[in-house]
Amino acid sequence: MYDPKSLKAADFINHEEVEDTLAYAEKNKNNVELIDQILEKARLQKGLTHREASVLLACDIPEKVQEYFDLAQKIKQDYYGNRIVLFAPLYLSNYCVNGCVYCPYHAKNKHIPRKKLTQEDIVREVTALQDMGHKRLAIEAGEDPVNNPIEYILECIKTIYSIKHKNGAIRRVNVNIAATTVENYRKLKDAGIGTYILFQETYHKESYEKLHPTGPKHNYEYHTEAMDRAMEGGIDDVGLGVLFGLELYKYEFAALLMHAEHLEAVHGVGPHTISVPRIKHADDIDPNAFDNSISDDIFAKLCALIRIAVPYTGMIISTRESQAVREKVIPLGISQISGASRTSVGGYCEPEPEDESSEQFDVSDKRTLDQVVNWLMKDMHYIPSFCTACYREGRTGDRFMALCKSKQILNCCHPNALMTLKEYLVDYASPDTRAVGEALIEKELLNIPNEKVRRIAAEHIAEIENGKRDFRF
Repeated sequence: MYDPKSLKAADFINHEEVEDTLAYAEKNKNNVELIDQILEKARLQKGLTHREASVLLACDIPEKVQEYFDLAQKIKQDYYGNRIVLFAPLYLSNYCVNGCVYCPYHAKNKHIPRKKLTQEDIVREVTALQDMGHKRLAIEAGEDPVNNPIEYILECIKTIYSIKHKNGAIRRVNVNIAATTVENYRKLKDAGIGTYILFQETYHKESYEKLHPTGPKHNYEYHTEAMDRAMEGGIDDVGLGVLFGLELYKYEFAALLMHAEHLEAVHGVGPHTISVPRIKHADDIDPNAFDNSISDDIFAKLCALIRIAVPYTGMIISTRESQAVREKVIPLGISQISGASRTSVGGYCEPEPEDESSEQFDVSDKRTLDQVVNWLMKDMHYIPSFCTACYREGRTGDRFMALCKSKQILNCCHPNALMTLKEYLVDYASPDTRAVGEALIEKELLNIPNEKVRRIAAEHIAEIENGKRDFRF
């Protein structure tokens, strides 16, 4: 029986409930009366249940699908405005003891170069990232208790936060590492991390165990219950995600929403972010070997319906996806993207030689950060944001969610986005990007409704031009 308040994976990701949900959705995919009722509820912008959202996903009536897209765009605008937060991944190590069949870091891959960054390497890599303009990192590492123990991760976080180069500083480190213990999550919390991110890969237990045949990640329950341990360890913000293409997308969609419902029911705080990666080509990994791949149109539909079903969550899309795909789905709900990413261990300071590639997967969008920033402003009409203010002002967990769900977070996010964009323009932007950005800031300042906030933001932006940094609301 489905029980979102249970701490057992088999209860809150209940296989029978997922199957019943998919059968119900298939039966009602052309039930226009029910679909309209669900859409009417969705327009209240309070979210949908996994069953309601699954009915919408099953429906292929073109005019209804267009309604999803229109509503997703409105919810994105109402909750997050026209801002896109930028970040970069930093791979610390590709040593791994797991046997994940879709990942080139799997233990049986004997020809991929195994690498691990020293603290001196991290200084060089982070300095290079700072010189691009990045302020927010997501650190990644394979699971290996000998080569990548928690002490190594903690030392890396300390090093990253300590690096100050010119006007550069990494102000938020999110962490994407293997499921671990409550004690280790407490250590990560004490180290000052932002969001703890862990992709489920697939919620289908039988498929999960086949895809993870060896290593500690084989334990479905331990992996699936990780977010509960993270929250018990004091981490306020957690990020969910599945790797679309490993299992049937409708199953993953329903189960993903059930996980979000579980976090709300037990902890009073749903996922801070939901990521939507699709499986991509990588060293010794052929995505065509997995027969559940999804088209760009289905991918867009998934993004729109996640935004409708979980309106408060941040949604992340990486450089796994091409510029064209990112242009398609960003308006449908995406609030964070990576830029100028490297999925190798290091590679920012100096590109890896081709014959020494340690990439986890191929990057589809290879543009520089400046090109991405320019594109967001000029072509997409978004404000590129490097903001990390909420994390540093204590607006995390239930405090962030209260502001987000009431749509009051805009009062912080809009001026913070403009101030961090100004920092980027002054310190890092090309002349064309700076010209586009200055015009955008001038225009967007007028869209801050609170006169006092608008005046203070304008004053801070002027001070940034004169050399001051790190203002925040």
